[in-house]
Amino acid sequence: MDFKLEAKKYEKQFKEDLKEIVSIASLRDDSTKSEKAPFGKACRAALDKMMEIGQKAGFHVKDIDGYACVIEYGDQNESIGILAHLDIVPIGDGWTRDPLGCEEVEGFMFGRGVLDDKGPLIAGLTAMRILKDNGIKLKKKIQLICGCDEESGMQCMEYYCKHEKLPSLSFTPDASFPVIYGEKGIMSLELKFKNDTPIQKMSGGERMNVVIGKADAHVNNFNYEKEFDFYLKSNGLSGSIEENQMTKIHMDGVSAHASTPWLGVNAGLHLLNFVGCVYKDEKLIRLSQMLMDVRGYKTQIGIEGAYMGPLTCNAGIIRIDENEISVTLDIRYPNDTTCEAIISGMKKALKEAGLEGSVECLSDSKPLFLNPNSDFIQKLMSVYKEYSNDDFTPAMTMGGGTYARKLPNCVAFGPEFPRPVETSLTIGGPHQADEAINIEEMMTSIAIYAAALEVLGK
Repeated sequence: MDFKLEAKKYEKQFKEDLKEIVSIASLRDDSTKSEKAPFGKACRAALDKMMEIGQKAGFHVKDIDGYACVIEYGDQNESIGILAHLDIVPIGDGWTRDPLGCEEVEGFMFGRGVLDDKGPLIAGLTAMRILKDNGIKLKKKIQLICGCDEESGMQCMEYYCKHEKLPSLSFTPDASFPVIYGEKGIMSLELKFKNDTPIQKMSGGERMNVVIGKADAHVNNFNYEKEFDFYLKSNGLSGSIEENQMTKIHMDGVSAHASTPWLGVNAGLHLLNFVGCVYKDEKLIRLSQMLMDVRGYKTQIGIEGAYMGPLTCNAGIIRIDENEISVTLDIRYPNDTTCEAIISGMKKALKEAGLEGSVECLSDSKPLFLNPNSDFIQKLMSVYKEYSNDDFTPAMTMGGGTYARKLPNCVAFGPEFPRPVETSLTIGGPHQADEAINIEEMMTSIAIYAAALEVLGK
């Protein structure tokens, strides 16, 4: 069967399903959580809508106590899993399209979550529709597992793994093609220092896994308007100054995913650096300039992995009050180093820089690494090559963290292709403004997923 031709028949249905899911701003909100909504009302609403879509498509649907849902094709004992998530990161600023509207322009659909990960989730469901509607019989059950907390801790999958039977093989459509057989370790470090700087109050960042796109700092005795304008122009930034009881300094940077911090511009670190420079505060200067090195060499944690490439370090949250400076770091590290070595290097670097403070590990998810020559990965690679006509790009590793690290025998598989479609439109990636998917590419992804499920399920 030519799954590429079949996928085109489902394009209209794909768009309709995606619009329904994207219209729900499914951010985790603990202030609205309840027994059946552990991540808040918005995530619960997205889960209910997904279950409704799955039921209308003729699949068996199961609610996993609000942590996730499972949409199943078949009733066999052994299963193949597709893991995807319904939650999103904060919408953020800078959008030129409705972030909840799924607007279609020149072959692209725009909206928060269309790429990460609602579009790929609906692609997985559409692949299951194709198998079911064509009466393709498999020896293994297909399970589309839809979680609600991938972006802020993956507690949904921890709960799922404790309460449900796990698939024998799985893939998550939450990265890029071909197959991602390894993911860097992800750790969160919190740095704390006494606040004896000119900054009285500061707020920058909402999630540690996002480069800080905007930040505000409050200071007294501010007479540096010309220097501020010069700093913004010199660094390609924008910002503003607001006078009240204190002066509020605002900076705008560029948000990006923490696994690729070089694609963003960290407004929080630039704001620390600017205030440090004009007020001649060495603590702010040293701290900001050390952390601006996203490869971690200035904090003595840098390393180039043999398989996974370089360590990356993103300052994702900065908070300052009258007593304390707090910086939360998102660190992605290859399997050539360890959490302990990173903490040791960070402490040494801060001490040598004269920055007295504490370093605390808030969380650590170890690296994922599967044998790239295994039968499982080679089958996925074969399907990808057949439908993409890409015989060049090898299986690879990445810095992003997906559900793959939560289940045994699981890898990330698509939906982004190695060479993006050329367009004059401004296209945002995961966690960025104007996040978008190319519809034609998504149809190819659906074909790949349907073919992969058939191969793995027989």
